[in-house]
Amino acid sequence: MAGKVKQSFCDLDNDEDKENDDVLERLEEGDYEKEERDHKPIIPSASKREQPSKAARKQGSRLSVILLDQGLFTVYKRLFAVCWTLNITGLVLAAIGHFSYARNRAALFSIANILALTLCRSEAFLRVVFWLAVKVLGRSWVPLSMKTATTSLLQSLGGIHSSCGVSSVAWLVYALFLTLKDSENTSSEIIGVASAILSLLFLSCLAAFPLVRHLQHNVFERIHRFAGWTSLGLLWAFVTLTISYDPKTKSYSNELGSRLIKQQEFWFTVAITVLIIIPWVTVRRVPVKVSAPSGHASIIKFEGGVKSGMLGRISPSPLSEWHAFGIISDGKTDHMMLAGAVGDFTKSLVSNPPSHLWVRQVHFAGLPYLTNMYERVLLVATGSGICVFLSFLLQPSRANVCVLWVAKGIEQNFGTEIKEMMTIQPKDKVIVHDTAVLGRPNLSQMSVDAAKRWSAEVVIVTSNPDGSRDVVNSCKGSGIAAFGPIWDS
Repeated sequence: MAGKVKQSFCDLDNDEDKENDDVLERLEEGDYEKEERDHKPIIPSASKREQPSKAARKQGSRLSVILLDQGLFTVYKRLFAVCWTLNITGLVLAAIGHFSYARNRAALFSIANILALTLCRSEAFLRVVFWLAVKVLGRSWVPLSMKTATTSLLQSLGGIHSSCGVSSVAWLVYALFLTLKDSENTSSEIIGVASAILSLLFLSCLAAFPLVRHLQHNVFERIHRFAGWTSLGLLWAFVTLTISYDPKTKSYSNELGSRLIKQQEFWFTVAITVLIIIPWVTVRRVPVKVSAPSGHASIIKFEGGVKSGMLGRISPSPLSEWHAFGIISDGKTDHMMLAGAVGDFTKSLVSNPPSHLWVRQVHFAGLPYLTNMYERVLLVATGSGICVFLSFLLQPSRANVCVLWVAKGIEQNFGTEIKEMMTIQPKDKVIVHDTAVLGRPNLSQMSVDAAKRWSAEVVIVTSNPDGSRDVVNSCKGSGIAAFGPIWDS
C-alpha cells in the first residue's frame, strides 16, 4: 500500500533492469578516447587483462544474483521467517482453540499486519527512525557491532514488509472462513467487502513475487499502488460495516461514531490512512533545470538545500509513476539529481528535458543516511551511483568519509560540474578510477585496499547487484563490515 524504497541509491526505480545493466557496461567498458590525467587522485588497481571476460560476468542472471547469490540466510530472509513464524503460530493457536482473542478478532490481526507493512514502507516514519538511529547510536562509545546490527536491520525492513503482506492474507482467509461458518450473524455486504479485500491483497502478493517483479516491474508498481488504494477504501467500508452491524436485528446501527472510537480496528485503519496520505500532501509541481552532459545521463537541478544521505522522488505524472534518486547538495541553496538514461523516463530527460517535474517535498532516508552513525567510512560507487555520496564531500558530515568512484569517461558522461566536485576534494578523501583511462579494475580488491588504508569501520557500496555483492563479500572476508543495496531493501 505504501511506496517502496528500491535497491540502489541513484535512479532507485530501475524500471528496465536488463537495460540498466547494458548501460552500465557502456559507461564502464566503452572505447572512448583517453583524456589527459589531471591533478585529481586516481589510483589504478588492475588492468583489463586481470578482469573476467564480459561473457563470464553475464553467466548468471540478474535475478539469481539478487535472490540467491546474496545468501540463503540474509537478515532480510531471517526477518521474513521470524515474522511469518510468529503469525502462523498465532493463527494455529487460534484455530485449535488456545488463543481465543485472535480467534474472535482474526480480522484485527490482518489489519495489524497491514499497519506493520505500511510502517515498513512509510518514508515519513522511516525518516524519523533513521534519524533516531543516527542520533542515539552515532556516538564513539557505542560498540561497532551494535551499529552494524542496526544498519542490517534497517536495510532489511523489506523482509518484515513482505512477510506481513503474506500474513495479512492468511489472517483474512481465516477470518473469512470463520465468518462463513457463522454466516447467520453477519451480512452479505460484509462478506462481499472482505472477499474483495482478500482478492486485492492476494493480487498484490502475486505481483510482488520476485520473478514477476523482476520481469514486469511497471506492472508490479501499478498493481501495488492502485490495488493498495482500493483495498484501503474497502477496508474503511469493512470496518464501518462490521462495527455498525447488529446480528440480532440484522441491521446497521445509527450510533456509529461512539462505536468506532472504541474499536482497535478503527484506530489501526486511521493510522494506515495517515501514513499513506502523508507523502501525497507534500506533492508539488516545481521548476527544474535539466542538462545532459552525454546521452547516458542527465543532471536535474532543484531549488533548496538538502542534508547529506537523503533521497528524493520525482515524476512526470504523479498518479502513474515515481522515480527515486540520490541527491547531491551542499546543504545551502540548491540540490541536484544524477539520472542514468536507463528507462523511458530517464531517457526522455535527455531527449526532451522538462521545465517542471512533480516532486515529493519530504525527502527520505536510506542506507547512505546511516553513514553518519559511524566514525570512518569508505563509500564505494560505480557509474551514476556516486550521486548520493557526493553530499558527504560537499557539506559537513559527522563521519570522516573517503569516496572511491569507478566510472567510464567521467567528464564525457557526467560533465565538468560533477568532475570538479570530486577534484576539489583533498586527495586522501577521493579515489577516482576512470575506466576509459585505466581499464576496468578489480573493484572488490580495490575496495578492501582502500578501506584498510582509510582505517574504515564500514564500507557502503552502490553498484549493480553482482558488483555490490562482490565488494560486500570481499570486505567481510577481510574483516571489514560492508553494506550494499539488496533486493527489496
